[in-house]
Formats: sequence, structure tokens, C-alpha cells
Amino acid sequence: MQPVIRLEHIDKIYGTGDTEVRALSDVNLVVNTGEYCAIMGPSGSGKSTAMNVIGCLDRPTSGSYYLDGVDVARLSDDELAHVRNRKLGFVFQQFHLLPQLSALENVMLPMVYAGVAASERRERAAEALTRVGLANRLHNRPNQLSGGQQQRVAIARAIVNRPVMLLADEPTGALDSQTTQEVLNIFSELNASGITVVMVTHEPEVARQTHRVVWFRDGMVQNDNMLPTQLAQMSLVS
Repeated sequence: MQPVIRLEHIDKIYGTGDTEVRALSDVNLVVNTGEYCAIMGPSGSGKSTAMNVIGCLDRPTSGSYYLDGVDVARLSDDELAHVRNRKLGFVFQQFHLLPQLSALENVMLPMVYAGVAASERRERAAEALTRVGLANRLHNRPNQLSGGQQQRVAIARAIVNRPVMLLADEPTGALDSQTTQEVLNIFSELNASGITVVMVTHEPEVARQTHRVVWFRDGMVQNDNMLPTQLAQMSLVS
């Protein structure tokens, strides 16, 4: 199976001397095409830093990161931006929708940066919104949508450029339990269709719906192949 993510001996250090903080230390991790995994760990464990490296939002201090076979640690800033737009889809706890735009227009935005023709942008955005159950909300603005509906728009925006991987950072953190389950059902459906999903979460009940848990502690991968059913054995206390 082809790896989408391959981290090799990744270190991430902030500051120097007495102020040096080693956020990641010799991290090695492989995520294969089609996997659905959660990244977990206590506060300060390095899971958010790892997600930033995986999402090409931050560069490692040392080591190699291969995304879909390309060593992105060696790319220029412009090349990284291109990779983020074409290969990755992002979903965050906060929805980051532009309030003046409709759901359709928000989903069309990534395709503008990708150079997709205007006629195709509208068609693909409508298709993505339909896929997440919002076919009847295309022209609503964010303030006319519930929190769960806004997160669905954010998911549609994340998948509209047909990325190789969907990265979700605490995507259910601002949602109630019923809406959380609705959003997780969408992630499961997307994964079943072949999209690789990597999710950072602190909620065991969310992680249990993935297929694999990667557990971070003290900037290192403590367990990279934990079954979700093993979560009860772990502690989120630092």
C-alpha cells in the first residue's frame, strides 16, 4: 500500500539556548492511502505540532517528510502553498467561512486559487455540498446556517479540490453530541470512498470511530498503531 504520509526522524525545535523547546523529537510515522486515523495525546504532547508539519503549515527543524512521495521539507514556500491547495484538505474546529459569501461561494474559493475554470468551479462546489447533505443550502450565508451545517460547508470546501488527504484538527470541538455524530458519519463516508483522513482530537469517543490511533507524548510517538478500543488504557493527563 502506498504511503500518503512518511515522517522520518522529524525534529521540531523552537527557540535557542535556555529558551529552546523541543516540540517533536525523532518522530517516525507512516500513514497509508485510505487510512482513517486519529492523533491523540495529552496537552503539550506534540500532536498539534505534528499536524502542522503534516499539513505543510510548519517546517521541521530536521528530518524528512514525504507527502504522496514528495519530500516537502525541501520545497519552497510557493511550492508548499501549491501542495497545500492541491493535495490537502483542511477542516478546523472553527469553520473559517467568509461571512459575506454563500455556502457555494465559500466552497468555490480553493478552486479559484487552483486555477479551475469558473463554470467548473460552480458545478464542483454544488456537487461537494450535495455530498455533505447541503444541496438545499447552496445560497445560504454562514449566519443562516447552524454550527453543524457550517462545518459541513467547511468539509465540502476541504474536499472540492479532490485532495489525497483530509486533515481535521478538533473538527467536532465546537459541536454538540448529535451534530458531532453527524459530522463523524460524513468523515466515515468520505474515508469509505477512498479519502485518507487524519484527525487530531482529544475526545476518546471521537477517536473510537477511526480505525487507528497514533498516540503522542513528550514530542514523540509513543504508540503508532493503537486500536481505538485500547483508548481506555491511556491518559490524557500530562
